[in-house]
Amino acid sequence: MKYLTCFLVFTILFSCSGNSNDDRNCRFLLDISVSESINLNFPQYSQLKSINVPVHIPQIGGRDGIIVNNTGARYVAFDATDPNHIPSDCSTLRIDGIIAKCNCDDGNEYSLLDGIPLGNNGTKCPLRGYIAERSGDNLLIYN
Repeated sequence: MKYLTCFLVFTILFSCSGNSNDDRNCRFLLDISVSESINLNFPQYSQLKSINVPVHIPQIGGRDGIIVNNTGARYVAFDATDPNHIPSDCSTLRIDGIIAKCNCDDGNEYSLLDGIPLGNNGTKCPLRGYIAERSGDNLLIYN
């Protein structure tokens, strides 16, 4: 019985996995609190009333702002910094249709429908998403 107990304890301790390398790579972005409200009637946000016409809002959110998109079914909001890079001048995402593209040499791309990486270049981390809820003419963005 003593050997069985030792075997079980040993198995439990060593079967638990620690943080994988992929998890560590997804920790480049600061975990900051976001709580913003934007008025969709303002000219700079009016295109968000159209489906799949994303807007980059640099003044709010993380290091490089937030990208917001109206998917038709809901609003989505993502940090505008590539989560697969240490933040730098090239890690700011730019909008190309409904794709967010990184300016770094590896050319990471992400869907602005769900934040998932596109292509097969080893990109592990999706975009950091925020909650986006419409309340009348205002869009509440928070985490």
